[in-house]
Amino acid sequence: MRSPASFLLAWGLPVIAMIGGGFLDPLIRAAIWTVALIWMGGACSVNARHCNRTHCKFTGPFFFVMAVPVVVLGSGWLSFGPNDWWWLGMFTLLGSAIIWWGSEAIWGKYRS
Repeated sequence: MRSPASFLLAWGLPVIAMIGGGFLDPLIRAAIWTVALIWMGGACSVNARHCNRTHCKFTGPFFFVMAVPVVVLGSGWLSFGPNDWWWLGMFTLLGSAIIWWGSEAIWGKYRS
């Protein structure tokens, strides 16, 4: 993203929403997290096409995939154990950071 405002809109607001949603009822939390993850996945996918940033090609799909366990957990179909929401949030955060760093360490910052 070229401007701080576009960065805030694409990733800042969804992250803030996810943090705030962490204090709400699990069903509402799941709805907020699902929308936020899909929003960030879409932003990464658009950014991958626009600027060809390497990590965006991987983080976009990662965020889309992470919406699935959020829906499963929020629906009550399955529990991942104590502190499951915390673990899911940490997996999302650390997973995206590792993908970001790892993909650019392997293939460089920009990739065609």
